[in-house]
Amino acid sequence: MYAYDTYDRAIVDARVEEFREQVGRRLRGELTEEEFKPLRLMNGLYLQLHAYMLRVAIPYGTLSSNQLRRLAHIARRYDKGYGHFTTRQNIQYNWPKLVETPDMLAELADVEMHAIQTSGNCIRNVTTDHFAGAAADEVADPRPYAELIRQWSSFHPEFSFLPRKFKIAVTGAPSDRAAVKWHDIGLVLKRDDTGQIGFEVLAGGGMGRTPVIGKTIRDFLPEKDLLSYLEAMLRIYNEQGRRDNKYKARIKILVDALGADKYAAQVEAEWEKIRHQPIDVPEEEIARIQAYFSPPPLPVLDDAAATVDAFAAENGDFSLWVAHNTHAHKVPGHVSVTISLKPHGGIPGDATDAQMDLVADLADAYSQGEIRVSHEQNLILPHVARKDLPGLWQRLLPAALASANAGLITDIIACPGLDYCALANARSIPIAQEIANRFDDMKRITDIGALKIKISGCINSCGHHHAGHIGILGVDRKGKENYQIMLGGSGAEDASKAQLIGPGFDGEAIVDAVETVVAVYLGERTEEEIFLDTYRRIGPDPFKEALYGTH
Repeated sequence: MYAYDTYDRAIVDARVEEFREQVGRRLRGELTEEEFKPLRLMNGLYLQLHAYMLRVAIPYGTLSSNQLRRLAHIARRYDKGYGHFTTRQNIQYNWPKLVETPDMLAELADVEMHAIQTSGNCIRNVTTDHFAGAAADEVADPRPYAELIRQWSSFHPEFSFLPRKFKIAVTGAPSDRAAVKWHDIGLVLKRDDTGQIGFEVLAGGGMGRTPVIGKTIRDFLPEKDLLSYLEAMLRIYNEQGRRDNKYKARIKILVDALGADKYAAQVEAEWEKIRHQPIDVPEEEIARIQAYFSPPPLPVLDDAAATVDAFAAENGDFSLWVAHNTHAHKVPGHVSVTISLKPHGGIPGDATDAQMDLVADLADAYSQGEIRVSHEQNLILPHVARKDLPGLWQRLLPAALASANAGLITDIIACPGLDYCALANARSIPIAQEIANRFDDMKRITDIGALKIKISGCINSCGHHHAGHIGILGVDRKGKENYQIMLGGSGAEDASKAQLIGPGFDGEAIVDAVETVVAVYLGERTEEEIFLDTYRRIGPDPFKEALYGTH
């Protein structure tokens, strides 16, 4: 993991003290809420429906056990005993007291964490594959490049006040687990014919009221040119992105207006002007950062198949958990484990202080002290010996952390919705809970297979509904909550935009509608098809017929 240097610590400590003084001025009435707003947003502090909310950065989703224990402590000491892990691989606290927020930031700084650039029109937390550095299918670990981008973008004088918020994702594997095509900039690590590391560069992706899948603007960018090329991309956007209308201010609007080819040409022209300037970092600095992400010294192990299989034969729930919640590791005899934060009827992404403390302990016992946060709102232990799976599972069970549903219908992504968010039009959390309760039989869940449901409480798409196999969007319809169904989305390497099927449903009918959609799929699928395959083969009409009685 990356460790702060003296510059990192000085910057974060100075920001804490600056914010402490700003909060004091607000509490003394020297600042109005409107004057305080841009100051608090620079420190990740939002004003939600009922209280302030603090969003804490978890760069590229990587945590140490010590950091997770501190997050648990903050939940216990300053909040209501839980935190909410988000689709940006961050954590949010929904009930902090304003007077205590500087103390929260100071506690975070003690363990090399902060809330800088988790809000505002700047480059937000850079996200990546939650199996990075461990996945068997990985070309290279993307986290050193995500850290490089973090250092380059933090307090960048040109890009601190962009036309709109800006999101970058990096993946190091051909299987895209970072949804790079749905980002303002997406980077895919590749090797050329000589074995050189570089990037496929995508631009103009995004969700919200205008969902767009990013377009490739460069097939291969050498590793050494990464920052100068990003600088050129951001400069074109910063110069030409719209500032007169926040709904048309994202880079996706600019790329669409210019056309991807013209935007790429402008980037290349700008890059030619700056690429020979000292923007990209020296090779020795890249090597220094990469050293922090050296793989742990894992021994090659016999995979203990007989022992694990014998335990699985006696424990059907364990067998399902291994099948669904483990992922192939690059070191033989090891796996990465998904700890589902989607227990039966639970709130997607929420973890209590006790659960966080337990996961930190398990990371020390089984995973080299390391945890990941996925954009699917789960936690990952990336380096687990397969022989230790029975013991790990048995410790997860009593904490309601052993749900065997990763990637299945109850592994639902949901934004906080109208229960918390001032922007939302409808509730997301109760809908997710009701769907999970409806599909409460593990045999049925397993039979349905891979199916991603994603729920947003408003058009801003924090629940990624446009990328859901089944996407649900909550809207306000004449003062009542109404839920639209979209089908056929994907956030993977085969990215596609979910299509609206027809009129929405009220809160009571939406769960029945989801069940109807699933029933059509089960009746139409071939033996090897998952939901997305079937939808792409038969199209929307059978689903419309079942839902509305008409095409």
